Amino acid sequence: MKKLKVVTIGGGSGYTPELIDGFIRRHQELPVSEYWLVDIAAGKEKLEIVGALAQRMVKKAGIEMTVHLTTDLEQALDGADFVTTQIRVGQLAARIQDERIPLQYGVLGQETTGPGGFMKAQRTIPVLLDLCRKMEKLCPDAWLINFTNPAGIVTEAIAKHSPIKSLGICSGANSMMRDIAGVYHVEREDIHARVMGLNHLIFADRITVKGEDYTADFIEKLAQGVGANQLKNIPDLGLPADFIRSLRLYPLSYLKYFYMNREMVEHEIEELQHGGTRGEQSLLIEKSLFELYRDTTLCEKPAALSARGGALYSDTACSIISSIYNNKSEIHVVNVPNQGTTPDLPDDAVIETNAVIDRLGARPLAYGRLPTAIKGLIQSVKAFEELTIDAAMTGNTQTALLALAAHPLVPSVDIAQKILNDYLAANRDYLPQYR
Repeated sequence: MKKLKVVTIGGGSGYTPELIDGFIRRHQELPVSEYWLVDIAAGKEKLEIVGALAQRMVKKAGIEMTVHLTTDLEQALDGADFVTTQIRVGQLAARIQDERIPLQYGVLGQETTGPGGFMKAQRTIPVLLDLCRKMEKLCPDAWLINFTNPAGIVTEAIAKHSPIKSLGICSGANSMMRDIAGVYHVEREDIHARVMGLNHLIFADRITVKGEDYTADFIEKLAQGVGANQLKNIPDLGLPADFIRSLRLYPLSYLKYFYMNREMVEHEIEELQHGGTRGEQSLLIEKSLFELYRDTTLCEKPAALSARGGALYSDTACSIISSIYNNKSEIHVVNVPNQGTTPDLPDDAVIETNAVIDRLGARPLAYGRLPTAIKGLIQSVKAFEELTIDAAMTGNTQTALLALAAHPLVPSVDIAQKILNDYLAANRDYLPQYR
């Protein structure tokens, strides 16, 4: 089998032990011989701490994998087979600003949904497209597997503006499947659900357990509060039972930001006064994780890592990489251009849905018309995403205003303008396209 060179951009992330653990467990089918962890100079200390843990994990596993740590991006990319991205431009301090600024105006302050997703995309898209340009020269045949948020928006920007082969992934659908499996006391592999929507805005239907249709049964259990998808980073507030029965779909937890917006904003304001935003909570979790990572006797992924949202994404990432490398033709939920999957969205719009994954990439499964109950919301958020990408590419403040004003959770143009002004002032160092 061909030995693989894998590169992770943002290698100093607290999530990196998840990926290392995933590659170790799949080493027989995914022979990664070189694993390069890359970060910027400002992240060198974290890179060295996480990298040392990664090296200890590999040594304990007794596999032939060399873990390299570097701030030299071009050296790392040269000849790579797979490149994964988990960057956070501006680090958690920028996320905290993204969350706090909208809350001043009574608008949702969240990392990827609403204005926060817009601002994160403005900082992130130019950086990832610069990465793509380097890949075009140094590893043009490599796959770019993106888990940098907002994953759907970022993946669409890459698909529209770079020839690099790419997929966007998220752990949300995997988490939903695990919750269904837990309700019926079966393995995750026994569950299948048809998924459609946008990143962090997906719905599942046609739920099967060992090939038998359990859709109606699971929706009723969901209405009764059994098996509700509860991601670590989403407040534990339940949707009304009658609404779940009316919807007849299984919504990802992020949909509560739309269907219970007032309650969620009130909850965030309450948390802001007593414990800070989710970003501030994540900062404390990260500090405690890195204290664990410093322990030179630690040689495995710590259980405390599960406290971070998206902590199971290594299963998603490594499974998809293995499906490409081994030409498995497995079905996974990924972010991929629509290409006729549903006629209710443009062909070049990136959606999150079931797709067959093999060495050629992702072939989304036909879906058809979107249910009326969710069609308008998905189309509205997609318009926001398209404008957000245009703003990030051009630095045009008029387009940026249109993007924020188009989002369903921004109540007025006046508030959109105020949020935009505050965001641009707070992020000046990270927005060269707006200068």
